[in-house]
Amino acid sequence: MLSLYEPDGSEHGFDGEQVIWDLGCLGFSRIRTAGLRFANPPRHVRRDPLDHWVMTLLLDGRSRTVTPTKVLDCNAGLVQLHPLGRSFEGEVTDSEMLILIVPRDFCRDAVGKLDAAEFTALDSGMGRLFADFMIGLATSLPALSAGDLWGLASATKAMITACVAPTVDHLDAAHDPIGTVLLERARRFVSANLYDPDLDAEMLRRALGISRTRLYRLFEPSGGVVNYIQHRRLVDAHAALANQSDGRRILDIAEERGFSDGSDFSRAFKRKFGYSPSEVRMRGLGEGSVKLHAEIEELDPSRRWGTLLRRLQG
Repeated sequence: MLSLYEPDGSEHGFDGEQVIWDLGCLGFSRIRTAGLRFANPPRHVRRDPLDHWVMTLLLDGRSRTVTPTKVLDCNAGLVQLHPLGRSFEGEVTDSEMLILIVPRDFCRDAVGKLDAAEFTALDSGMGRLFADFMIGLATSLPALSAGDLWGLASATKAMITACVAPTVDHLDAAHDPIGTVLLERARRFVSANLYDPDLDAEMLRRALGISRTRLYRLFEPSGGVVNYIQHRRLVDAHAALANQSDGRRILDIAEERGFSDGSDFSRAFKRKFGYSPSEVRMRGLGEGSVKLHAEIEELDPSRRWGTLLRRLQG
């Protein structure tokens, strides 16, 4: 989570308004703000290690981001890419902006490209098309239903992959690529073995050939290996339940994903999504407009954005 300050450095508050949308596997926000300073200091990265990418489109105003190795100045009309897993600071003038939160799991095939483009503005033909895409998304979201989320996610992923240009010069020489490679290998292994009843931390550790300590550190931001595996299985179960052509019993879908007890599955599912498996099956996620997860909607508005970011982390 970023720290926000008035331009003079005080923390007495500033004028601003934020609207957020929970898109299931993505977060989206529209913000109007007076000029302010922002910071993601190393202590925040260590204390609250979110590793999402933040894609920001200034609709008006200007911003400056300062990192240990570079400075990014950006005007309205271009999409900027910031990784929440890195430290930075900066300032923005009176502005209106759109923000798309992209978890690392969402664009697994484009991780290298996104890492290469961190702390840059996507100033290319495809980058400007993506800016138009974000504007169209902001316009359309109030009218979308939850049943549109799958198509929306697929379109967003295709646009991101097409517009991000990998540049070796954009990589930070101090960045440790080994941890990134290991984590991506681990995520792919979990996805490939999601239905294996023996999938656990030890199986994953042996597959990666690393120590238990290293494995723990890799998945500490996600709440541990067990939590991450359950998260992926619940997301996969949700997709199966929402698929109207899948007529299997809820218990069969749960058992395929390692839940031997139907009550345990229902409780875990409701904690994750805010509604029961049977509601997904009955409604097909086609009724009602896109809205916040029930747990998030009940929170004080000032806490919703941070809670959404942590839920996207898995």
